[in-house]
Amino acid sequence: MPAYKDNKTGKWFCKFYYTDWQGNNRQKWKRGFATKKEALAYERDFLEKQSANPDMTFQNLYELYMEDMTARLKQSTILTKKHICETHILPFFGKKPINEIKASDVRRWQNQLMNSPKGYSKTYLKTINNQLTCMINYAKRFYDLNTNPCGQAGSIGQAKAEEMDYWTYDEYIAFREGIKNKPLSYICFQVLYWTGMREGELLALTAADIDLAAKQIDINKTYQRLHGEDIITTPKTRKSKRKVPIPDFLCQELQEYMNSRYMLAPNERLFPITKSYLSHEMERGCKKTGVKRIRIHDIRHSHASYLSIRGVMHLSSQTGLDTKRYPQH
Repeated sequence: MPAYKDNKTGKWFCKFYYTDWQGNNRQKWKRGFATKKEALAYERDFLEKQSANPDMTFQNLYELYMEDMTARLKQSTILTKKHICETHILPFFGKKPINEIKASDVRRWQNQLMNSPKGYSKTYLKTINNQLTCMINYAKRFYDLNTNPCGQAGSIGQAKAEEMDYWTYDEYIAFREGIKNKPLSYICFQVLYWTGMREGELLALTAADIDLAAKQIDINKTYQRLHGEDIITTPKTRKSKRKVPIPDFLCQELQEYMNSRYMLAPNERLFPITKSYLSHEMERGCKKTGVKRIRIHDIRHSHASYLSIRGVMHLSSQTGLDTKRYPQH
């Protein structure tokens, strides 16, 4: 294990061969050591780690990971993972060999995210950090990585939002007046509030899912738009597949809306919009009426609050609906 002195700089360097994670013989150079002893110590340490650790770059690990996961996860999940990795992880770690990633590197990356001018929410920070941890664990399991820099660095963010925000019934009615001039916006928020369904479930609905005779909606899929592509997949969880009862006044409003859609096919999306459209309409309605701004998902909490106050079981667990408990609109 020789070390060499650079006569131009007066510094020491090491040069040696090793076998990489693919079984290829490679040469390693490392310069800038003050002493021969430091250069030899680096070489010894590198070879010891290499005997148990892969030296592939994080970019290579990412490609192997995505190739493997594509066969095991839903397309929407894969697209979400790709977005998180390509936007938040690869720019920092992509060129770095995974066996050289240290806890201090992870801490710097975490600080960069937490101090971003984009002001990521704590739940999103947690999601990003979890994705890095997931890939490091994948390398440990399948490519013999024997370190865990993510575990040493600790986590950031939090799994759930600190507060569950919601509208009271009066706040929702006030907000509704602010978007009533757009029939599409009006009926979307009506369905969200009076059924408690998720935003993606609403946007995946087709005419065939609406049974006005039985006064119920069949929730069996969800919608996402990723990289400019509309993605329809199965719901969030197995229990998310359900039939939701709807009150008489909402049946009538849905009937009127479907009648207004010219040549509406049974399997055509009932509300051909995106989540960004609903977010824009939420902003517009709140500014116009002065009602506090909440997340679209919090309308689901508002629905649950309304039912709880009135002593009504959650709609998704009912087999029927006592519409007398609901204001007629």
